[in-house]
Amino acid sequence: MKRNTGQDRNVTQNWKPATQAIRGGTMRSEFGETSEALFLTSGYAYDCAGDAAARFAGEQVGMTYSRLQNPTVQMLEERIALLEGAEACRTMASGMAAMTAALLCQLEAGDHLVAGRAAFGSCRWLTDTLLPKFGINATIIDARDPQQFEDAVRPNTKVFFFETPANPTMDVVDLEAVCAIAKKHGIVTVVDNAFATPVLQRPLDFGADVVAYSATKMMDGQGRVLAGAVTGSAAFINDVLLPFTRNTGPTLSPFNAWVVLKGLETLDLRIMRQSENALKVARFLEGRVPRVNFPGLPSHSQHNLAMRQMKAAGPIFSLEVDGGRKQAHALLDALQLIDISNNIGDSRSLMTHPSSTTHSGVAEEKRIEMGVNEGMLRLNVGLEDPDDLIADLDQALRAAGL
Repeated sequence: MKRNTGQDRNVTQNWKPATQAIRGGTMRSEFGETSEALFLTSGYAYDCAGDAAARFAGEQVGMTYSRLQNPTVQMLEERIALLEGAEACRTMASGMAAMTAALLCQLEAGDHLVAGRAAFGSCRWLTDTLLPKFGINATIIDARDPQQFEDAVRPNTKVFFFETPANPTMDVVDLEAVCAIAKKHGIVTVVDNAFATPVLQRPLDFGADVVAYSATKMMDGQGRVLAGAVTGSAAFINDVLLPFTRNTGPTLSPFNAWVVLKGLETLDLRIMRQSENALKVARFLEGRVPRVNFPGLPSHSQHNLAMRQMKAAGPIFSLEVDGGRKQAHALLDALQLIDISNNIGDSRSLMTHPSSTTHSGVAEEKRIEMGVNEGMLRLNVGLEDPDDLIADLDQALRAAGL
């Protein structure tokens, strides 16, 4: 394969994000295709046995096995790295594969990490259940307060792990302050940036070391495939993460990589429009329900911080009703346009009840600690006309007694 003209990293890293999202990482075969080629192959042939030995020894550039390299996957990895402002990227089969790999590749028995209390249910399972099985202890803190990170540091603390904005409470973490604390103590900061994507927020610009994604969400953006990604320095990705993924195999398929490549082409357009739609919908809901948790609203306690480190507040937020699960479910059941679904980042508007879906595997006392109550609903605002979404929510709210 030959690279597209201009695909030198020194050139592409100077392109604007909109250009990188379309052309970054592009490679073309001898056929000169304009759209990225889809390479559905598990293995690769060599001209001679010596070439095979040289590639496995790292002495010759080239592909060896699609658990390690694939041309389509490589294009996606280079494109995400460019958008993130990172030196390198490795993609995974899902967002949780990415989160798991980003932590386990650098932690071992006797290590300690500090994690934000507000998180996706499966991320809390990692910190609360999986890591302790391997002798890795976690201190769970309120990540909204940087001082709590400082206070939780121990001599064996290796990682700070948090989401911002957090799922589904929409807690915001002061990236600059927390990353500065981490660097002072030689701690690696791992940020789950799935709710924002590099279009709205680039944690590396604030001092983060590693940024992880569920690319299933906004990067695909149309509810089609599962994918995950981890970005960071070349040293971390190639020397720390790659040995773990090479031998454990959380590999992204070429087809899923190709779909996400197509999603990235419209990511900026989608997420900015969905952010605008979400703000309009949130303003409507603010006058109808007891609480709306959306950093884009001035009423959010961390609005100023969010707007300082984010380009826009994104398409996802949560709201709360006083009638607990019964009223929350009644509202969901009355929806006519918005789908009941636990996915997010989709171009379609989706709503779910976290306590009985995404966070149902988290013990009740921990859900309460996280701020996930029985009256909370999470809304992903899509690309539909926001007035239609407001009309649907209005009739559903009335049907639920609100």
